[in-house]
Amino acid sequence: MTSEERVVVIGGGLAGLRLAERLGPAATVTVLGEESHVPYNRVLLAEVLAGRYAPEVTALPAPGPALRRGVRAVRVDRAERAVHCDDGTAAPYDTLVLATGSNAVLPPLRGLFEPGGRELPDGVHAFRTMDDCLALSAAVRPGVRAVVIGGGLLGISAARALAARGAVVVLAQQGERLMERHLDADASALLATHLTGLGVEIHTECRVRGLVTTGPPAGGAGPSARPAFEDRVRAQPGARRRADAPRKVTHVELADGYRLEADVVVLACGVRPRTGLARAAGLEVRTGIVVDDHLRTGDPRIHAIGDCAEHAGQVYGLAGAALEQADALAAVLTGAPAPYTGTRALTRLTLGGAGAGHLDLAAFGETTPRPGDDVVRLADATRRTYRKVVLRGDLLVGGVLLGELSTVGALARTWEGGEPPHDLFHLLTDDGGH
Repeated sequence: MTSEERVVVIGGGLAGLRLAERLGPAATVTVLGEESHVPYNRVLLAEVLAGRYAPEVTALPAPGPALRRGVRAVRVDRAERAVHCDDGTAAPYDTLVLATGSNAVLPPLRGLFEPGGRELPDGVHAFRTMDDCLALSAAVRPGVRAVVIGGGLLGISAARALAARGAVVVLAQQGERLMERHLDADASALLATHLTGLGVEIHTECRVRGLVTTGPPAGGAGPSARPAFEDRVRAQPGARRRADAPRKVTHVELADGYRLEADVVVLACGVRPRTGLARAAGLEVRTGIVVDDHLRTGDPRIHAIGDCAEHAGQVYGLAGAALEQADALAAVLTGAPAPYTGTRALTRLTLGGAGAGHLDLAAFGETTPRPGDDVVRLADATRRTYRKVVLRGDLLVGGVLLGELSTVGALARTWEGGEPPHDLFHLLTDDGGH
């Protein structure tokens, strides 16, 4: 690679900016960032929503003139080797990197959209971008009734942040327990107890059927939307509904017919890799954009990294994996390739707050044991700590920790290294990470 090599990166998030930083002067890099904001660390959005951080605190190091903000790539022309953008410009490339990230999943709820429309009702928010975060933050004040749909990592973060702002929060989780992809039943129960202590009302095994809104009736909402509006009109003499009045959410309707009052609804139902550009360009897409051990697609001039990439059947969706892939691709492009063999991902979440309002958790590897595995647990209800590790033969294959995380570094290093732990009890005790 020479400094004249044109590298175009689609995506101005963690993965794209890390790659641009690593390439430095080794190439002529252009980063196309769809969002108009200064690049930010998406991991910190919950802290902005909670009011702990100002948006500026989340800013990532600026890549200088390499970044074009507010520019959306709309088409990749592989024959021409150019990316066409929504502002009418085209960015020619010698190497193209897709770092398009992922979108929030919008569940198929009755009343979410009007027929043929894509506008969410007032009060309904996804929680994926800085714009989502700022809009949600503006809608929240003490006493606001907020329903969070989804009990995964994102939903937990949103519920905790809203509670910190004084909202009356209900969390609806379709699965049997919170964070079921990462935590076992005991750890999930401790997490639920913690959130309940912060004032979050939790409903598990709870399927949301639809939204009830005022304003023009939404397709599929059924007759339930109209009585809610008419009741409100009768309660306010002289009130009229304008024909062009925006829809406003008033309730979340559950599968059993029960309705939760809601001023604000947060859709935290997971994310989906953004693969539209790759698919339209004829690249192989499964769950994500399929890449090999050099993070290369079926077109040798096009690579993919971060949330949009699928390597060896795995889409990570985690910041650590995105950064590791960016580093690996930088090595490939600068002539020092080492095969990318996957990321051993550790999920970590800090539920901030003072005293009883603070809880840390971490999970790595296989947290659900197979038949024949050994499990070691240490729990201290007084200190609100829980530690579990899963052993397969002599090897540590996974673990869950809540509360005191001083040992997580040592445990994760042992897991990543694939070496039998020399002193498991020491690793599990408070000073095991030192």
